[in-house]
Amino acid sequence: MGLLLAAAHLCACDRTPETPTVVVYTSVDEEFARQIFADFEKASGVRVEPLFDTEAGKTTGLVRRLGREAAAPRCDVWWSSEILGTIELARGGVLEAYDPPSAADIPHAWRDAEHRWTAVAARARVLAFHTGRVRRDELPATWRELATPAWCRRLALANPGFGTTRGHVAAMFAYWGEQPAQAFLRNLRDAQSQLADGNSHAVRLVVSGAADVCLTDTDDVWVAQRRGHLVDLAYPALDAGLPAVWIPCTVALVRGGPHGQTGRRLVDHLAGAATERALAGSDSRNVPLRPALRAELGIRDEPQPLDYARIADALPRASAAVADILLR
Repeated sequence: MGLLLAAAHLCACDRTPETPTVVVYTSVDEEFARQIFADFEKASGVRVEPLFDTEAGKTTGLVRRLGREAAAPRCDVWWSSEILGTIELARGGVLEAYDPPSAADIPHAWRDAEHRWTAVAARARVLAFHTGRVRRDELPATWRELATPAWCRRLALANPGFGTTRGHVAAMFAYWGEQPAQAFLRNLRDAQSQLADGNSHAVRLVVSGAADVCLTDTDDVWVAQRRGHLVDLAYPALDAGLPAVWIPCTVALVRGGPHGQTGRRLVDHLAGAATERALAGSDSRNVPLRPALRAELGIRDEPQPLDYARIADALPRASAAVADILLR
């Protein structure tokens, strides 16, 4: 018996404790997200198991996957490069209420009233243009002014069934109304505007001369400029009297995820000022939502929120119109 107890004691001593783990689904660009995950792993000792999206499916595919897995979640944390898919998940009961202490200095306008998600680190929807073919002073001041046949003939955009372009079109439906937004889609169709696989592809079409301007996100233009391409950007207002279209990243805890404790720790990290600082300093150049951090970093852009719940309400009819008018 003594030998058996000794052997059991030796086995117990030799057993290596399991490394704590957290599973995160994310549509934040992999090149930026991996460093932030590495920083969290180093500070916490928690191993991060990420699942990234694809450029063409951007966010939408992961949103659908989370919905399918809701009865038996495999994921603990959702970190999105946009907000509307996150609102859809919250409304579907996929996300768990959690108010990360690290987000206390983010203005309430950027945090869900029911604590199901927190917004951080925004990018803007911008009009990228080729500086050799388009003058800045000829660009429209609002997105509604762009929705003309003349501009549509010169335009490229990512497939509006996915990603931030999907949300951008939904914002047009929410704020312009059904008829003007549908007219824009018909103008895109009739002008044979070029549909790209993603925002970065849309910028490449401008670089190559296949289009003069494109709808895209700020980070895709920064990347093109870093590579020496002749592109610049403008920030059209959604409509007269409205701000530019800002798309924040969002972070949320998945309801019933397999690693709830470590999930909360990762949400705290992703909602924290260090993550906003890292993304602001990256090639993505996201704009922090914390006013004090913007002041510290000397960032003059001041993101203004739209009514994202109103835009999410418009998503179904916008998506149906895109499918019926533009993608047939």
